[in-house]
Amino acid sequence: MKMAEQSPYRILVTGGAGFLGAHLCRELLLAGHEVICLDSFITGSKRNLRALPALGRLKVIRQDVAQPIELDWIDRIYNLACPASPPHYQADPVATVRTCVVGILQVMELARRTGARVLQASTSEVYGDPQVHPQTESYWGHVNPIGPRACYDEGKRCAETLCREYAQREGVEVRVARIFNTYGPGMALGDGRVVSNFLVQALSGEPLTIYGTGSQTRSFCYVSDLIDGLMRLMESGPEVDGPVNLGNPTELSMLELADLVRELTGTQVPLVFSPSPADDPVQRRPDIRRAQEWLDWNPRVAPRDGIERTMTYFADHLAMLSRRNLAPGADSCPWPGIEQASSLT
Repeated sequence: MKMAEQSPYRILVTGGAGFLGAHLCRELLLAGHEVICLDSFITGSKRNLRALPALGRLKVIRQDVAQPIELDWIDRIYNLACPASPPHYQADPVATVRTCVVGILQVMELARRTGARVLQASTSEVYGDPQVHPQTESYWGHVNPIGPRACYDEGKRCAETLCREYAQREGVEVRVARIFNTYGPGMALGDGRVVSNFLVQALSGEPLTIYGTGSQTRSFCYVSDLIDGLMRLMESGPEVDGPVNLGNPTELSMLELADLVRELTGTQVPLVFSPSPADDPVQRRPDIRRAQEWLDWNPRVAPRDGIERTMTYFADHLAMLSRRNLAPGADSCPWPGIEQASSLT
């Protein structure tokens, strides 16, 4: 699919100060759009936003997405508001469900009033611990509705239902992306997901923590590929009717990932094994034929290259913290050039 030429849009990015949100805001600004970032800053960081280009076209609203969004005119809404890391979304399960469900209701009401098109950031977690491999968008999933991950899994599933109903009953234009594991520069040191955990542990000379046997698999998508997919999906045509998987179909076990991290960091730290968390998926890999056909999208960054870039990023940040005599959890990771960026407060 050839991307159509666009006039500048006024675009709302909820969760715009988070890992994916800040990367998306950057690309939208570089494309010449006016961007409004709405974020509660519970897990998002202002430091991410200070590094963005063209800040004259960036407006920041500090607000919970579950509250009414008072904007008169908007062309596009990317709804990325929700913690995506298990330690973060499990910290307050009720708040996670509220963000997913009440948040999409507020977004849809705004879209209904203004005629904006919506892209809902859903997740591979809607497939739960899948019994079909790889996962296609037609698979309904295998989710424990009362397990420790349910606040996120079921919250996102309900949000997809509301997207469909608003599209059918209110005529709201909606696109749904089911996002698989994504990583890259800009992740916080304490993000809690496996790529950041392994890299920070290896660079700090600590053992790599593996949950379960390490045979469980994931598919890791580099952040630039994911953002490209989101933007293509948002501007896709009417042939896109249903959720679209966005992820890298290259599948790695946790043991393979640990070996790759140790090789790239040049460390021989040991592995330590802990019990597997409840409802932890055994396998996870996207079938991306819809994205290939409808969006002409394929991930371009191989896991080895992406993890090496991410390693360099974390190494630089850890070195900066060391120079300042700060603990690794003192703040979230800034992007390059943040010290010379704007005076956003």
